[in-house]
Amino acid sequence: MNHDLYAETTARIVAALERGVAPWVRPWALGADTLPMNAGSQRPYRGVNVLLLALENEAHGYPRNRWLTYRQAAELGGQVRRGEGGTTIVFWRLRKAATADPVDDPPDVTERVIPLLRAYTVFNVAQVDGLPAALTEVAAPAWAPEAKAEALLADSGALIRHGGAKAYYCPGTDDVHLPPRHLFASADRYYNVALHELTHWTSHESRCDRQLGKRFGDDAYAAEELIAEMGAAFLCAHCRIDGELRHADYLASWIKVLRTDMRAIFVAATKAQQAADYLLKFTQPAEAVAVAA
Repeated sequence: MNHDLYAETTARIVAALERGVAPWVRPWALGADTLPMNAGSQRPYRGVNVLLLALENEAHGYPRNRWLTYRQAAELGGQVRRGEGGTTIVFWRLRKAATADPVDDPPDVTERVIPLLRAYTVFNVAQVDGLPAALTEVAAPAWAPEAKAEALLADSGALIRHGGAKAYYCPGTDDVHLPPRHLFASADRYYNVALHELTHWTSHESRCDRQLGKRFGDDAYAAEELIAEMGAAFLCAHCRIDGELRHADYLASWIKVLRTDMRAIFVAATKAQQAADYLLKFTQPAEAVAVAA
């Protein structure tokens, strides 16, 4: 059983790495729920359990990184909802074993401790009904919202889900995913990320219908990221928010595209402006948008 448990745990980590997710990297500002903690004992999880629970928290977008066993949930007055699946984590159980030296008469009996790897199941507090509010409520951000940026997000009509530790636009479900607001150290950082993903959201065929494959070929993904960077910068400027480079890891790809295609930056900037204009039309009078164009 131990061998299978080792294999299962390793496979989960490898699968995450193959998806480009390093579960030990914390991409957002440190918050109260950065590290997983047992909601009952208030003790933080350690070792490989930090990685396993970080992956589950990101995959499901739970607002809080707090966990309970089924029994702990019941002791706190809660009930795991029907159909909810638990998360397997591991712990070491130390077993004492007596050994005897066969050459001694009478034999010299000594004790040794054998560590045994065991598994148990926990549930996120978001999977449990009836818990005290203090265990499930999410802290408010320490920064004040910015009115213009909030209007852009709300008036766009985009479905924005907060939870987990990853920011992305999902074309399949046509929604934007963002970490909880309180994990961002400042309003500027939150809105930079949110407006970047909202620019991606405009690529949908029902909006700007941004299809880059024919124009950029294998570099289409990098080009879309460049458009999102510039679109977010245009929107941040409109909101008087300091912009920041979100995807520095794409710099080499962007440089390659721009060096091999002298018109690429013009195309990307035009499409970024189209995305910004599309979003701004929901918060500005029609004539103001026309003048800006």
